[in-house]
Amino acid sequence: MRTRLVTKPPTDRGPFFPSSARPWRRWGRMTAALIIALLSPSLAVATEVVILKSSDIAAYNQAIGGFKAALPSDVTLSEYDLQGDLEKGRKLARKIRASDTALVFTAGVKAAKAAQLEILDIPIIYAMVLDPAKYGLNTSNMTGILLEVPLERQLALIRPLLTSLPLKRVGALYDPSKTGHVIEEIKRLTKQQGMEFLPAQVGSERDVPGALRTLLPSVGALMLVPDSTVLTDESLRFILNSSLEARVPAIGFSREFTKSGALLCLSVNYHDIGRQAGQLARRILDGQVVLPAKPLAPDRIETSINLKTAKFLGIDIPKELESKADEVY
Repeated sequence: MRTRLVTKPPTDRGPFFPSSARPWRRWGRMTAALIIALLSPSLAVATEVVILKSSDIAAYNQAIGGFKAALPSDVTLSEYDLQGDLEKGRKLARKIRASDTALVFTAGVKAAKAAQLEILDIPIIYAMVLDPAKYGLNTSNMTGILLEVPLERQLALIRPLLTSLPLKRVGALYDPSKTGHVIEEIKRLTKQQGMEFLPAQVGSERDVPGALRTLLPSVGALMLVPDSTVLTDESLRFILNSSLEARVPAIGFSREFTKSGALLCLSVNYHDIGRQAGQLARRILDGQVVLPAKPLAPDRIETSINLKTAKFLGIDIPKELESKADEVY
């Protein structure tokens, strides 16, 4: 024990300073220790955040990387891979529900659905889901970052191109059961902007070749919508080749389409989607955002242009657009 030598006795300092100051010193030391404990990150209780991904693919991992980079350093992270198994995801979600997890981030449809079905009182942020409304991802403890490029942005890019094309009409292939609501929104927007729009229905992938051959002679540009019936690995190649043969530029939503021959595309960056989700997570954890809350549109859209396709089709890409493009092929 350390003893302090008092060389001069304390004088009478009034009722707030008793002659024996030892109890007050002890209280001061206790208070200081408490303040240090509260302020020290190493001693504070860490915030637990869980990441669920539908499978181990590059796109999901890029989004997860962006999410992690946006979180504060004092967050404790756990990451689980469903390996494409929804039931495995539900079991994991039940364990999360019984834990002290403060927030769940999901990448992919199955991860989002597993979390939604089992977790009702922990905030969930989803990402990497096309058309979340279709999967009913709208419970009161859920929000997310949309993967779709806003249609307004796509049409704003297409409209100036139509002025230099023989036909001023935009066409699209779609399956009514998959993207009927998207087509209705495009109809509304093109009408507002004075543009002509001609959609063509397909009921299965087998219908795509015939519908495309009928559609291409009647349109000046082909708009690709995220429809899983229309766009498969095999059909995408056929659609892009056919549009080039018909000298109709294809406008898409992925830089991979641009690489493969589409004239230009507006797309999202998966790392940016994750980063935006991480920023949203911080605001939820800090109490700045209270659920329920509407999902957010991507805050950054990338543009990719294929100049070889433009040259082949005889289309002049505005210099301003080319200079602002994120990728040029």
